[in-house]
Amino acid sequence: MHNGLSGLVRFKMLFILLMLLGYSVALSASDFVVDKALSKVKWEAKKVTGKHDGSISFVDGSILVTDNKISGGTFVIDMKSIVDEDLTDVGMNQKLMGHLASDDFFSVAKFPESKMVIKQVTPVAGSEYHFLADLTIKGVTNPVEFNAKFTVNGDKLTSEGVITVNRTLFGIKYGSGSFFQGLGDKVIYDDFTLAFNVVAQKK
Repeated sequence: MHNGLSGLVRFKMLFILLMLLGYSVALSASDFVVDKALSKVKWEAKKVTGKHDGSISFVDGSILVTDNKISGGTFVIDMKSIVDEDLTDVGMNQKLMGHLASDDFFSVAKFPESKMVIKQVTPVAGSEYHFLADLTIKGVTNPVEFNAKFTVNGDKLTSEGVITVNRTLFGIKYGSGSFFQGLGDKVIYDDFTLAFNVVAQKK
């Protein structure tokens, strides 16, 4: 009988300990919501004869922080918000925007949003981390890797970095020298970059 009571006491103590540990873990994880007004994404695409650059906006975004480290996150981009910032001629600017929205590039009418989901985060040095994420553009998902810095100061999180994207992996092959011959100075390079500066507030 004594051994039975002792075992029951030990079981209860273990159950309480596990509950407390679970509660402690839950307290250490926090959600941060992306501030769409303060967060920026700048894009840059290059071709043989020059480059174009501009910005694009978030639809939504959330970042999971566990023990003051990013452990996950999802970001949704509004493809309809893409703008070019280097062409000052209104007609040329509109022509480029129309082309980027067409099926030659991002098929914005069919795919108005792109998404990135963080899958793995590895420390590099200081506030810099290596990220592995799934990026979805035009309904096609591929892994991307990049380094970014982030800091958490109270209820505010900030992060900045640059993602290099090979557009051909998402079926965007227009003007690619990797798929078409004889393009000469019409070649548009396969890679484009997304330089981001994210501000998020604790939920």
